[in-house]
Amino acid sequence: MSGVEIVEVAADDDDIRLDRWFRRHYPGLKHGALEKLLRTGQIRVGGKRAKANHRLAAGQQVRVPPQAAGPVSESPRHASRKPDAGDTAFVQSLVIYRDDDVIALNKPAGLAVQGGTKTTRHLDAMLDALRFGAKERPKLVHRLDRDTSGVLLLARGAKAAASLGKAFQGRTVRKVYWALVAGVPALQEGRIDLPLGKRPGPRGERMMADEEAGKSAVTLYSVIESAARTTAWLALWPLTGRTHQLRAHCAAIGHPIVGDGKYGGEAAFLLAEGVARQLHLHARELRLPHPSGRGELQVTAELPPHMAESWDLFGFDRNYSGDPFAAIE
Repeated sequence: MSGVEIVEVAADDDDIRLDRWFRRHYPGLKHGALEKLLRTGQIRVGGKRAKANHRLAAGQQVRVPPQAAGPVSESPRHASRKPDAGDTAFVQSLVIYRDDDVIALNKPAGLAVQGGTKTTRHLDAMLDALRFGAKERPKLVHRLDRDTSGVLLLARGAKAAASLGKAFQGRTVRKVYWALVAGVPALQEGRIDLPLGKRPGPRGERMMADEEAGKSAVTLYSVIESAARTTAWLALWPLTGRTHQLRAHCAAIGHPIVGDGKYGGEAAFLLAEGVARQLHLHARELRLPHPSGRGELQVTAELPPHMAESWDLFGFDRNYSGDPFAAIE
């Protein structure tokens, strides 16, 4: 039949379901149409009929009929968003680690990871600039809030994305954040075990303590340094991944993150000259099994300019490389 394609399964698509393979590479093909093509045998794998849940293997050949065929491509939502030269140089300057499976960025504060109704400039629209010769654009595997800076991981293929996704979902990732908070906690280290739920408020919808209907949220903290009784530098390790968890937990114990007016109100803004009114929350380190299966991946990101200035102002050592949670490993 004219127009039939025979497509070889790439290594990055190894072990993916057949229906998901079509969804990834032929996003215009509706589910019902795919099922009909499978039932009538027009789609075949290795010359044989296959079902939607068939697991593909790298190197296999898929017969793609003309009803489905089209350019094997990324999702159409990225088609018209090719980064210009300025965005390309900018996003490539954020790379702090790269190998065949992973790219790590030091995301700046103020840059959204994905777009929205009022967000036209965001990281997701620039990912084509991070191919570095690969056929596929890298994939987002987790998120950081717009105003939070620090380590953001990207997968360079479907197989790595699946492995990293399982790691984040299975809580095998160690995530350490640095924060500047108002005041100094009475205990040098502790565990904040406080369920969180969404609640409306004067500063918009927020995550608030909700013992009855909230979802479990647990954060470990350790005070690294403090300046008199004015402020403290905390290391934070979220054991769960709730929206705004660290911001809500710090505010709940009476020590909001500096610059976080949404959760801390005026108490979150220090009077000290030279302290920016920006959120002082930084994803400092990620540690997790490498998606290749070879050892551990550990990535560290330097502080953003506004936090570096605050660290210098209070005499904190921003080159600190100790492990504030070593005692509980």
